[in-house]
Amino acid sequence: MPALACLADLHFGRDSAGALRAPLESVCAAVDAILIAGDLTRGGAVEEAEVLADELRPLEIPIVSVLGNHDFHRGEQELIGRTMRKSGVIVLEASCHVLRVGEIEIGIAGVKGFGGGFDRACLDDFGEPETKAFIRHTQRASAALRAQLAALRADRKIALLHYSPTRETLGAESPEIFPFLGSSLLGEAIDEAGADLVLHGHAHAGVEKGATPGGVPVRNVAQSVLGAPCAVYELAAT
Repeated sequence: MPALACLADLHFGRDSAGALRAPLESVCAAVDAILIAGDLTRGGAVEEAEVLADELRPLEIPIVSVLGNHDFHRGEQELIGRTMRKSGVIVLEASCHVLRVGEIEIGIAGVKGFGGGFDRACLDDFGEPETKAFIRHTQRASAALRAQLAALRADRKIALLHYSPTRETLGAESPEIFPFLGSSLLGEAIDEAGADLVLHGHAHAGVEKGATPGGVPVRNVAQSVLGAPCAVYELAAT
C-alpha cells in the first residue's frame, strides 16, 4: 500500500537549519511521498523558506505542499512558493497533482482554505462588506477545492489543506476561535466531490483524527498535535 509522511506547521525560522532533515531522512525509506499541510515559515519571510528549502532539497522523494496563514503574513507568499518550487517541492493552491506509486495513481488537490466557522455557526454572505469579504474568500477556496477534486482522475484522492474542514479535529482549541480555524464549507466541498483522505494543520491544540460529515477521514497533522515530526499513513490500494 502507498505510504505517506504527513506534517504541518513547521514554522521554520532562520535558526531552524537541521531541525527536520534527519527525521525525514529516516522515514523516507518507508514512504512514497511527503505531504505538508501549510505554515512552512514562522513569520512569512522568504529567508525562512530558503532555510526549509535547503533542508528538503536533498530528500529524493516527491514532496507536495500548500501554504498556510504564517506564509502569507508578510505578503511574500509568491516568493515563498517560488523558493520551495526551486527546491523541488510541488506547491499547490487551487490546483492538483497526481503521483504514481507503482500501479497506483494518487491525486492531490490543494488549497490553503480559510475560516468561517462550522455547521449552524458558519458565517453567511450577509452584512458588512468586511464580513462578506471574509466568507467569500472561503467560498472561493471551497469552490476551487471542489472543482480540483472533481477533476482528478486517480485511484485515490487526497485533499491537502491548511485550515480544517471539520470541527472534529479542533480538540482543545477555544470555541471562540473556531471561525478562524476552518470552515464546514470546505468539508461540504470534499463530500460533494469525493476524497479518500483529508490533511490539514493550523489547529495546534487540536486532535489528530476526525471526519467530514460525509465520513471522509480527516487528519490534523500539525506537529504540535502529532508530538512528532510527521505521521505516516497508508492508503489502501483498492
